Amino acid sequence: MSLPNKVKIVEVGPRDGLQNEKQVVPTEIKIELINRLADAGVSVIEATSFVSPKWVPQMGDNSAVMAGITRHPAAVYPVLTPNLQGFDSAVQAGATEVAIFGAASESFSRKNINCSIAESLKRFEPIVSAASALEIKVRGYVSCVVGCPYEGAIDPEQAASVAQTLFDMGCYEVSLGDTIGVGNPASISRMIEACAKRIPVAKLAGHYHDTYGMAIANIHASLQAGVSVFDSSIAGLGGCPYAKGASGNVATEDVVYLLHGLGIETGIDLAKLALIGDWISSAINRPNGAKAGRALCSQASV
Repeated sequence: MSLPNKVKIVEVGPRDGLQNEKQVVPTEIKIELINRLADAGVSVIEATSFVSPKWVPQMGDNSAVMAGITRHPAAVYPVLTPNLQGFDSAVQAGATEVAIFGAASESFSRKNINCSIAESLKRFEPIVSAASALEIKVRGYVSCVVGCPYEGAIDPEQAASVAQTLFDMGCYEVSLGDTIGVGNPASISRMIEACAKRIPVAKLAGHYHDTYGMAIANIHASLQAGVSVFDSSIAGLGGCPYAKGASGNVATEDVVYLLHGLGIETGIDLAKLALIGDWISSAINRPNGAKAGRALCSQASV
């Protein structure tokens, strides 16, 4: 299959990336990060999560973040809403798109949210119904699509089944997450093939962690399978809690460098993106996890 002409990047750094930081990141830094990303041409920026601050203190300033950002006319700012209470708070804060998440692993679902996959998906029905009534778009996430820290390898059909349930429920797009980053081009391709038999491939997104250094290779394999939406995190923000010391989200700079090298349009200014990655890494005192970002910044300083 020929590669897509254009790819949509869903930037998850402000939410999925920062929520893993142990030190609370100041609200003004989160707001500036989101605004800088929009100015660089990033059109989808996952801004925050409306989850209980008791469970995720880092996201306790969700409403303040939504109130503080300068909304770019060409950008959307989805937020994570794990329950109806979170959804209601998100709507009050001005959210126009929300995300819900299930898992392809029964063990992962039970250990993380204390219920079965089926029960977790059932809990999302009222959110999707309420969102539909308000004409708010809902995106679905599926965790552990190729591997689980408790069960090991996941059957592609299991991932496809959960993805189909979310799609049939009303999710306009389903993001397939290799949560622990164990996937490789072969296992990712098998998983996408299984999902694409149930859901149009145009409605699928790839969310690949870079724990074993395979994320860029997995994105290339996904492009060849017809996927044209990918989640990534500026400067590779976010770790992998199931593999101590391992990297988590693939860096947006590395993904954009790949895509531009393949002649695929993203609408993103890579030079600006590299500077943002350098800035946020310094601001929260952590190493810059973007290989392309570090290289571009070092060239600029020569």
